[in-house]
Amino acid sequence: MKLLRGLFRRILSLLLLVLLAAGVLFLLPLTEQTDNEGLPQDASWMGTLPDSLRLNEITIPGTHASASQFTVLPFFTRCQASGIGEQLAMGFRLLDVSLAVVGETNGMKLCSGSASCTVSALPNAEALGLDAVLEECYAFLAEHPTETILFSVTRQSGEATVAEFEAVLYSHILQHAGSWLLTDTVPTLGEARGKLVLLRGYEDEARLGAVAGIPLVYASQSGSKAALTAEAVSNGSYTLYVQDLEDRNDTDKWTAFTAGMAAGRAQTALGNISLSFLSTKGSLPVGHPWAHAQKLNAALRNRGEDLSGWILLDFGEPYLARQIYESNALYGTQTVSASAASSAAASASASGGSADPAMHIA
Repeated sequence: MKLLRGLFRRILSLLLLVLLAAGVLFLLPLTEQTDNEGLPQDASWMGTLPDSLRLNEITIPGTHASASQFTVLPFFTRCQASGIGEQLAMGFRLLDVSLAVVGETNGMKLCSGSASCTVSALPNAEALGLDAVLEECYAFLAEHPTETILFSVTRQSGEATVAEFEAVLYSHILQHAGSWLLTDTVPTLGEARGKLVLLRGYEDEARLGAVAGIPLVYASQSGSKAALTAEAVSNGSYTLYVQDLEDRNDTDKWTAFTAGMAAGRAQTALGNISLSFLSTKGSLPVGHPWAHAQKLNAALRNRGEDLSGWILLDFGEPYLARQIYESNALYGTQTVSASAASSAAASASASGGSADPAMHIA
């Protein structure tokens, strides 16, 4: 009898641990919600900007892992609390998506890291497909023709080669070709209004040429040896100044974010692109993006409108998107001369690009 009681206690303890783990991994993320009610002007803020501006000259808010509102193992892989349509209405104009080819059907699914994005929070929910995401983009642009959406695609490794991946993606784009601006150079806002602009984080192995999209190709910046600032990477006709350190603690990430943004700020008038991620999973092998986003997004809000370049966040909210796009009034990048930009770039380089050396995250 004592043996049976002991066995029962062990089984009960194990069940309780399983329930606790399930609560943390699946139920806790359901409570982690953000404000997704924007103001009317958030949906059409690009309409106030002149057609002549190139997209790299505009300070643009974006979301990291944009389709990850619902994911497998959401505690570790969920980076947004709102859907694609909601993000666009809040003012975000750069969508960051990771895609994988599905079997032999020429379908494509959304991923967050190696985990699949899903259509709902249910445990048995089906994978979120590319076409569903694109339909939300097309619907938004039909209602707001003054806007453009930068659609940044990275390839989730799988059986499909890069060339096969490109071909499948291109077949999806061709189904609604009139809604896309396919180019390998940075267009003006006037050229891009009412369109999706494809950005690609992979080489053009299918040799599609200009219609392959604007290249944003750079090596992973994970690892302790990477500097806490932006890395300059040549991408054909321009240089990409990118900071995507996804494995740093909050203090180091904020330092990298502000320094990287400072290094890239003066480069936009020279035809280059500044890309700054505020997202991180932390320095451990796995992390909880929500916890890091709460601190980093608060630090961003405290900074005010001193922002520039293309900025991607976890758990985006309308006040953050607004804060970013209203920086266009503070930095009239279209009025910065190339010589002044060169001088400012040299100054930022000489100072290590650090903008907020005394900032610490509580």
